Amino acid sequence: QAQVVESGGGSVQPGESLRLSCVVSGYPYPNYYMAWFRQGPGKAREGVAVIHTDGRKYYADSAKGRFTISRGDDENTNYLQMDSLKPEDTAMYSCAVDPSPWEFFYPGAYKTWGQGTQVTVSS
Repeated sequence: QAQVVESGGGSVQPGESLRLSCVVSGYPYPNYYMAWFRQGPGKAREGVAVIHTDGRKYYADSAKGRFTISRGDDENTNYLQMDSLKPEDTAMYSCAVDPSPWEFFYPGAYKTWGQGTQVTVSS
């Protein structure tokens, strides 16, 4: 059974950094897309960044310049490096996977999700 597990969230001050991890196991497809979404308090879930198992990367406008997605040595692992964090980055960050999402940054395009990891940015 496919499993997606996120880790690395926490509470930080504005300007600090965090690195989130997403580990996928038991997924029946050899090639697929891994995406990070976030949902802040009172906000809709929004896409942040996407990476394919072959290394191709895609970023939402909100992530360009401060967030970097990368693949681990194990292609079933990816990392989201978040720098210069702002209070508005506070959200539950979730990793989702799909072999062929019809829209990279639309939550409904992904069938398999992790539980999420909370990121709180506050002074």
